[in-house]
Amino acid sequence: MRHSVGVVCGVDEAGRGPLAGPVYAAAVVLDPAHPIRGLKDSKQLLPEERDKLRCKILARARAWYVAFATVEEIDRLNILGATLLAMQRAVAGLGFEPEETLIDGNRLPELPGRARCIVGGDASHRAISAASILAKTARDAEMRRLHERYPLYGFDQHKGYATPEHLGALERYGACEIHRRSFEPVWRAMQIELW
Repeated sequence: MRHSVGVVCGVDEAGRGPLAGPVYAAAVVLDPAHPIRGLKDSKQLLPEERDKLRCKILARARAWYVAFATVEEIDRLNILGATLLAMQRAVAGLGFEPEETLIDGNRLPELPGRARCIVGGDASHRAISAASILAKTARDAEMRRLHERYPLYGFDQHKGYATPEHLGALERYGACEIHRRSFEPVWRAMQIELW
């Protein structure tokens, strides 16, 4: 992997908290010659704003890559381990080693080159904001796709988070194959199924 001097990469994840579906991460290197206005933490944006910014990021960023860790990896490694794995995959997917990688949060994955964590980085560093938008939009699209396979759970609406509707569906129908069995509400629902 070649080393790129002066290149700063932002990394963020989406989907640590949900009860179902993969966890996603994105790595973004912005191009100063093609600035993108309006970048901020994806959670502070409306879905249509995220979608517009996603298109701009894909068109104007110097480099980007989106990766994920599967439900099986989440259950095997735990959610933190799977999140760090998705981040490693995102940075590796760039195809070069950034001089510095900025990670949103307080846990650092093993990465080549310099890397540091920034708590609240998705709100304060534009490259991390861009990564948060790519990770969030990619995961939301995947959850809408998975809704077509598992329509009973409403994944297109809550994206796998523990809403009252989702918890009610878990009680009624039990867990499906994309539920994270290591998460308490899911294994509790599975125990009910066994009775």
